[in-house]
Amino acid sequence: MSGDRWTILVVGDEDVPVKQYSLSLRMLRRTAGLAATAGVGLFGVIAFLMLGGASGVHTQRLEQRNQALRLELESFQQRVDGLEGLVDGLASRDARIRNLAGLESLDPEVLEVGIGGPGLGAPEEYPLYGVDPQASSEAYALTYDLGALERRARLLSESLDEATDSLEAHRDLLESTPSILPTVGWLSSAFSKSRMHPVHNRPLPHEGVDIAANKGTPIHAAAKGRIIRAGWIVGYGMTVEIDHGFGYTTLYGHASKLLVRQGQEVARGDVIAQVGSTGITTSTNLHYEVRVNGIPQNPANFILPEAVP
Repeated sequence: MSGDRWTILVVGDEDVPVKQYSLSLRMLRRTAGLAATAGVGLFGVIAFLMLGGASGVHTQRLEQRNQALRLELESFQQRVDGLEGLVDGLASRDARIRNLAGLESLDPEVLEVGIGGPGLGAPEEYPLYGVDPQASSEAYALTYDLGALERRARLLSESLDEATDSLEAHRDLLESTPSILPTVGWLSSAFSKSRMHPVHNRPLPHEGVDIAANKGTPIHAAAKGRIIRAGWIVGYGMTVEIDHGFGYTTLYGHASKLLVRQGQEVARGDVIAQVGSTGITTSTNLHYEVRVNGIPQNPANFILPEAVP
């Protein structure tokens, strides 16, 4: 190096002569500057390409997520549509069951109770709206539909419970209503407020019916209930009395043998005694009474007509 010039020696193998280059200081600085500029530019290009590639990958992933979200929303909408069909079917069944239970069908406006309701807001209030307004609107619509289905399902559940309770009460009433002929025989004496008594020979009320039958013929409970008396009653002889609930009681007199005890639960058709002639009577028969709230009723009004010979 001498003054403002630089000498560069390039030494190779033994057989290659030494090469010598002489550069001015100005030229050397210019070359170094160009190299630095080129290096910075190359680094910038590489960085740009790398960041651009990463951004593209990120954008692609976001698009994939959005597509997956749309597919999920479509799937949920299909399921909600299916649930709406099921709830509509339940509404139809509820109407039929309420009709059988003697209840009025739900008013269509009542069935739509609370659809919308408080707290649903609007699609614009969803955090998702600022990112994807369409997805936000679809999510809002699903929330709206689900809220409606929940309210309808809850109302139908309460309605079905009410109908079930009514049907059970109706069934209990039917099972507790005397409705069969207690024994196989012939109606020999009808219900009357005044008839000539065959033994006392004077007009007296006959608060039941007499069914003539052979001794030992089974006597059946006319409905389900609880035995409140099983023993001897003056005039009636060996007697069974049953409390059926709903104000109904029945009495079975003149039996030859009792087959139940006080407090026992029986069902319609259970054998409770056998026909006899105990008490005040002139023949083998069953004296059968029906009372409602303690008032004697004509048993023929409760017995199926075809069951009376």
